[in-house]
Amino acid sequence: MYYAAANGLAEAFNKTLCNLLKKVASKSKRDWHERIGEALWTYRTIVRTPTQATPYTLVYGVQIVLPLEQQIPSLIAIQEGFTEEENVQI
Repeated sequence: MYYAAANGLAEAFNKTLCNLLKKVASKSKRDWHERIGEALWTYRTIVRTPTQATPYTLVYGVQIVLPLEQQIPSLIAIQEGFTEEENVQI
């Protein structure tokens, strides 16, 4: 069954994904298949304007924590002198 609205959403997503791949792929553009995971991760972690949430948050119900955020202490953790374990809990 053809559903025009869903087709439009798929086309919009494809356009967004192509634009992301253009930004992350090298000049040769032959490594796009190696970079698609990076592009999808970027798409899933960027806040969308209509929903004011990331797709990841909508699916899993929790805010995403990037690995880098766990390694670098926050400003509050530095000011309060938190240990590394306490920083991870924040």
